[in-house]
Amino acid sequence: MSHTFYIAMSYAVASLVTLCLIGWVWLDGRARQRELAELEAAGIRRRSAQPKTPEASKA
Repeated sequence: MSHTFYIAMSYAVASLVTLCLIGWVWLDGRARQRELAELEAAGIRRRSAQPKTPEASKA
């Protein structure tokens, strides 16, 4: 096994792992966005969301 082969395989493995992690994070983000959309469609809101009624903002 030559040094060139070892170095090339190291870069290939590192690139593959990096691409897999990027894909995983991207797919997971899409899944979380879908879940948030479903929750908001069901009427569930975040606690940090500002109330839309003027009476609630006075409290």
